[in-house]
Amino acid sequence: MLQGTPLHDRPYNANQLSEVLGLDYKTIKHHQKVLSDNGVITSAGGGYGTMYFLSPVMEGNYALFEEIWEKIGNKFK
Repeated sequence: MLQGTPLHDRPYNANQLSEVLGLDYKTIKHHQKVLSDNGVITSAGGGYGTMYFLSPVMEGNYALFEEIWEKIGNKFK
């Protein structure tokens, strides 16, 4: 699994993503909104327990995402 794509394996809530990725909770919430607004992730539930999943569109294009990430991902480490 590529680091930074934990939702490919299972859903997480924002707090869990914060722990897994080692990022501040507010950073996760900001990016979650951007990703949701752009159809990359979807959510279920509400409040603190809201779980986030890759959208069907992202799931369908995941191989392409991996290909792109392999080419540019090292620039972000």
